[in-house]
Order: sequence, then C-alpha cells, then structure tokens
Amino acid sequence: MNRQPSPVPRRRVLLAGAGAAAALAGPSLGASRARADGRHRPRAADSLQPYASYWFPDSLPSGTPGDGITWRSLAAWQPGTDRDLAFNRATVPLARRFTPVPANTTARAGQARISALAAFDHTAGNPSQGSATADTYAPTHWALLDELVFWGGSAGEGLILAPNAPLVDAAHRNGVPVLGTVFLPPVAYGGQLRWTRDLVRRDATGRFPLAAKLVQVATVYGFDGWFINAETGGGDAALAAEMQAFLRALRAAGAGQGLRITWYDAMNRTGQVGWQGALDDLNRSFFQDSSGPVADSLFVDFRWSARSLADSGRLAEQLGRSRYELWAGVDVESAGWDTGTDWDAILPEGRDQVVSFGFYRPEWTLQHLPAGRTPGQFHAADDRFWTGEGATAARPGGAGGWRAPATAVADRSTLTALPFATGFNTGHGLRWYEAGKVTSEAPWSHLGLQDRLPPRRWVVHTEGQHPDISWDFDDAWRGGSSLLVHGALDAPATVELFPARLPAGAATVLDLTHRLDPASGPVTVEVAVATRPAPAPGRPAPYVHLPAGTLRPGDGWRTDTVRLGPLGSGTLHALGVRLTGRGGAAVAWRLGALAVHDGPASPAAPGGLRITGTAAVDGAVSVRLAWRRADGPVRHYELHRRLPDGSRRFLGGTCGTALYVPGLRRAGTEPAAEIEVRAVHELFTTSEPARAQLPW
Repeated sequence: MNRQPSPVPRRRVLLAGAGAAAALAGPSLGASRARADGRHRPRAADSLQPYASYWFPDSLPSGTPGDGITWRSLAAWQPGTDRDLAFNRATVPLARRFTPVPANTTARAGQARISALAAFDHTAGNPSQGSATADTYAPTHWALLDELVFWGGSAGEGLILAPNAPLVDAAHRNGVPVLGTVFLPPVAYGGQLRWTRDLVRRDATGRFPLAAKLVQVATVYGFDGWFINAETGGGDAALAAEMQAFLRALRAAGAGQGLRITWYDAMNRTGQVGWQGALDDLNRSFFQDSSGPVADSLFVDFRWSARSLADSGRLAEQLGRSRYELWAGVDVESAGWDTGTDWDAILPEGRDQVVSFGFYRPEWTLQHLPAGRTPGQFHAADDRFWTGEGATAARPGGAGGWRAPATAVADRSTLTALPFATGFNTGHGLRWYEAGKVTSEAPWSHLGLQDRLPPRRWVVHTEGQHPDISWDFDDAWRGGSSLLVHGALDAPATVELFPARLPAGAATVLDLTHRLDPASGPVTVEVAVATRPAPAPGRPAPYVHLPAGTLRPGDGWRTDTVRLGPLGSGTLHALGVRLTGRGGAAVAWRLGALAVHDGPASPAAPGGLRITGTAAVDGAVSVRLAWRRADGPVRHYELHRRLPDGSRRFLGGTCGTALYVPGLRRAGTEPAAEIEVRAVHELFTTSEPARAQLPW
C-alpha cells in the first residue's frame, strides 16, 4: 500500500524493525500502540497488588505470557470470581454539566468538541488505585473534554481494557464519560483474525455473548462504554457484516445503562482495513445504517484532508446525525504542540466548525519532559498544551502552528449544587497535607482524590501587571497542592476561579483558606462573586467584591468566612478573588481551600473495617482492606495508621470501599499496627473512624 498525499502529516511507523509489512501499513492507532508489546515494566512480586483489568476476547495467544502479564478470556469473566473487582469499581456518578458564557470570543458553544485517547500506563501492570509517585499523567482540563478513552492493548498482553477506577471517578466528577478500549491490532503487530471472530461470535440463539459481556463489564466497573478499534486485516464482507451487527447489539444492550460506542475508522464494509480518513460509503454502515445509529461517534483516521472532513460533515447531516459526532484524529504523541495540523480544515476562522477532533496521546505533556521532572513542570506544560503559550483562557494562544483547544472549544462546568468545596488538589503530590500539616512524606498519585479545579487557566482582570498563577506542590492545606499567585501587584487583580450555577440564599457562606509565603508583602483579599453571568464571551462577569481580610507574612493558614446573604437569594454565576498588594511589592499568596455551603455537615462513619489479605514483601507487609459504605453522602474515604506516639500517618484514599496498602513495617515494639478509615464529606469534614489491627 502506498501512502496517499495530503497536507496533514502522516503518522510515522513507531515499531522499530517491524519490517516492510509494518512500513506499508501506514498510519494507524495500532502502529503506535504496538510499542508497548514486550516492554512491560516488571513490578514487585506482591500477589496482593491489584491492577486494572484487561482481557482477550476468548482464545489466548500461544506460548507463555511475559513477566507480570496475565492472559485472561473475557468470555470466561464473572464478577463473582474477579478478586480485584472491589479495587477497580468506580463509584462517582457521571455529573451533569452546563456551558457557561465562553471565556473568550473565539470559543464556540454547541459546535466542535474534543475526545482524547490517553495511555496512563502499560496494559499489564497498571495499578488499580494510583501509586507511590507524583510523576504521573494527571489531567485537569476536563472542562474542554467531551470523552476520554482509556487507551492501550497489545497482542502480547491483552486487547480489551477496562479503565481504572480513580480515572473514572475524577472524570465523572467533572462530567466527562470514560470509555474502555477494544483493540484488534494489525497483523504486522501480532493481530490475529481469530480474535476478531471471537469477538463477534454468536451463540446458539443467534445472540452475541461478548456484546453482553462488554456491557456487563462497563456496568459493573462503572464506566461509560467502549472505543472499538478493529485493525486486523484479512477479513471479508461477511465478517464486516457480523461486526456491524455486533455493534448494533452492543449499542442496544448498553442503551439502558447510558453506555456509548465510538468506532475507529479502520475496518470497512468489505472486511478489509482501509483507514478512510473520512466518513464515506465504505464505513458509514458502522456509524449509521437504515435502521438508525450503530455507533455514537466515529474517530476519523489521521489521513483526513480538508475536503474529506467537509464531505464527512455533510454526509453525517444527510444521515440525520450531527457533524460533531465525528472526531478528526490529531496525533500529538510525538510532537505535542509542535504537531503540524491543518487546523483550518477543522476550525475555520469566521465560519462554523467543520467536525469535532480527537487527540491521540495528549499525555505527551508529561512524557516529553526530561528525567527529574516535577509535578509543577508537568502542569505548566499541560496548561500550555490546552490554553497556549503565554496565554490565558480569556486570550488563548492561537499563533503559530498550534491551535490550543481553549481557542476553539467552550468550557463546561459541573458546579450546580451546594455544598461545593475544593482543596485545589490535582490528584498527585510530593507529600500529603491535612489542615496544613504533613501527614505523609511519601509522594503519591490517585486521580480519584482530585478536586474540582478552576477550568480556565488563567483569567485575571487588572489594570496593572498580571501575576503568575500556578499549581504549587511545596505547601497545601489538604491533599498535595495549592494555588499560588505570585508577582508584583501594582494594581488590584481579580482572579477568576469558577463559572457556576450555584443556588444561594440567606444562609449561604463562602469559606476561604489561604496564607502568604514568608517573603511576601501583605495582601488584602476580597471574594469576587457574580450573581449574573458575563454579558458576552470574553467579558468579565459583573463581580461584587466582599472583604475577606488582610494577610501578612507569618500569619500561617487561616480560614475566613464571608456571608453571601447580603447579595440576596439567587444564583452564583462566577466565583473568584480580588487581591490588592501594597506599593507594588511582590506577593506570594496561596489559596488552599474554597467552599460554598449553607452550613456545616459531617458524614456518617463507615463500618466493618477488616483486613482481607496480607503478604510479606521485602521485609514489609502489604495488606488488602475492606469496609462497609457509610450511610449518606460520601466524597471518598481516607485511611491512616495510628502510631504508638498517638500521631496519624496517611496511608491512602479511595472513592470505593477497598484499598491496597503496601510496605507497612512495625513501629518499635508495637504488638499490632492500628489502621483507621474515615468517610470524607464534600466539605472535607471527616467521620469518626472504623478501626482494625494488623498483628505483628
């Protein structure tokens, strides 16, 4: 096969030494994914460590799996025998969200959206509940995403991937659905047509048993559907017809649970793999047929051109579908914001946007950084990717070859109900803080503990210099990070934080927990609250400023409560802060927590904490723990170890009711390690503990 000319740069073949067959395969998702095959990173030999689940459809490869890899058949999977299910089940429901007035004049509401295919680890050995490192891909730009695909799969590990629970919980908290992946790789990368036939096999009654299994997995694990990527060549029209019938059965079976399907532009109606780079007559039957929708969206292969996307959008509308249900693939795995893309083919200036677009491997924002990278460096790169270099959400960067998403796509918000609280925790950190004190010195990551974060990076209104704003990991009130505003304040500066639709009444208050760094000049702080939306895109909301006190260096963390009752009953449309320095002196002001509520609340305690398994590893003990869910609303659970001196050490947290804790060692001569679990409320108040002991 010869590559077809196009103004869009082609995906390079990424598997070195794959031979002529790979070189001729052309651009595909399979070419890039295959790199992981055989590169699994060995893990410590701990039989208790739970990992994200992955399967083959039914039949397994010949030979023996590599170290740390387990070959499993989806056809044989049963929830009752899944020993890791409690660690992999997401519990946060998918939040509803709305579109506020866009932060800038170029972002369009109701047009192009964004899908992202991101790999968070290797297929095998991806920990179920985070890990003891802060060096992890921790996405925070949920407001610009419409769908996240948990990408992975390889012929040597497994082909069907269920996303791990922390990712799903974080995405759901921000209203973003997460899809698992079904990857049938190209023959050049180990794909076997029998796996495609396994997937679409019918039983004696004519039904598709693996369609039912995929629905069961998504429902039991708590995620939102499947990305289907059939790239194994050698099929025929009969196999393509079975695949189309399988998709229809999968969609019908999942409709009652709200599941969705995205189909990748690879297999066409002939059964061959064609990578059309368009929605056309060869692949339209996998998107829509005479009976109605077959897939909810189509990821258009990277071979697209301006003409093919325009034709695709028109065909979608002729089929009675939205053109924005088509994702034009943009491969950023190798070059990130230096990726050459014909953006005008998707997002023409001065005209309606043509289709939506899908980023392939946006975790480049982490992976391109050198060894020794810090969480702060990652977030700076990630903010640049989504907002633009030297830009803000109000004036996003679109110059040069990169069209930052914030230039084109309207952000969305889930802030619609009280109570609302955030500790500006990004889901990873160099240590763990509670009430401004360190309760664990260990680096950590767990996306399920991530807070809802300001979606617009960053909008500042001032007649003076703009201060620098960043996530900072050197100090925090709760979790692993705080929001740091630093620089010379030669004029009052209003920092927009959250667009919202929060109800407010006579009892509603806003709590602000903040402090200054020692070298900072004093700062007068006001809460900025808008009871009406911004008058137009790119315009500030009509803020009212309410005093929250003056901070001086050495004051330490403090919480100021501002009553919102004087504003009258209604809706809060925007939240922010206004900072005023003295004489243009440099300031370093930290925001550790913000909460809006009608009164204090505390959660009920969980019960029945018990140790369900132990294993000795490298002279330490790893444990599996489980407990009963607390009555009433719970944001997540936190576990601590009570040490002999009475202090508590943070062990971990989860939104579910089971946690794996590695590396426990005896403290002095204590007869047993005392472990506690507490429920955490949306306001971050905690319950009384349930306790268990690990005898030494």
